[in-house]
Amino acid sequence: MQGYLIRGLPVIKEGDDVASLVQSLFEFQDGDVLCLASTIVAKSEGRFRDLESYEPGGRAVEIAKHIGKDPRFVQAVLDESVEVLLDRPFLLVVTRFGHIGVNAGIDQSNVGDERILLLPENPCRSAERLRASLGRDCAVIITDTCGRPFRTGVAGIAVGWAGIAALRDWRGECDMHGKVLEITLEAIVDEIAAAANLLMGEAGAGTPAVVFRGLKYPGSGGNVFMAEEMDVIRPRLKS
Repeated sequence: MQGYLIRGLPVIKEGDDVASLVQSLFEFQDGDVLCLASTIVAKSEGRFRDLESYEPGGRAVEIAKHIGKDPRFVQAVLDESVEVLLDRPFLLVVTRFGHIGVNAGIDQSNVGDERILLLPENPCRSAERLRASLGRDCAVIITDTCGRPFRTGVAGIAVGWAGIAALRDWRGECDMHGKVLEITLEAIVDEIAAAANLLMGEAGAGTPAVVFRGLKYPGSGGNVFMAEEMDVIRPRLKS
């Protein structure tokens, strides 16, 4: 496997054709996996918002008191969420597209004062659109960074994907001793996103696009967003 950083992308603005910009800097082959930071996809889709456009309600004001955030920011998080799992010491929510994360993944860095950047409205749909624009049989993964329960630090995860299975199902396969695997589902889009994030870097020096070549992956299947009825943690957060 080889990983290629796509250098030379301009600062992305609303309406920019991200797929064309990447293609102008890299010659794709069938089977490549393009990983894009969610920030540049969101910027191209005009997901900027001004904090002054939010009128915080009573719930947002109350939560803001406990977590030390601007009530307008809290209202933005609530607007992007379908459920609040924790409202202190931080705001952990379920986004409209199924991702669970702190502050609904809303970004306040590199967007200017009094502005925020929301995640793409539907990252999998965005990935499908970008994949179609590449004109090759490639996969697209939209990445973000996210904290992890019981572990320190953030890691790259996939919030949207197209042309690749979210999970590789090893159930029914045998281990080296002949024992049949019963529960192993490998989150391959998250593993690739984490590798991409390692190459992309963080902060102002980050490079928001990476291509992997030589990966073998199934084309479809599964979802890394766990169904609520299968989740043993979510009910305990509500109790």
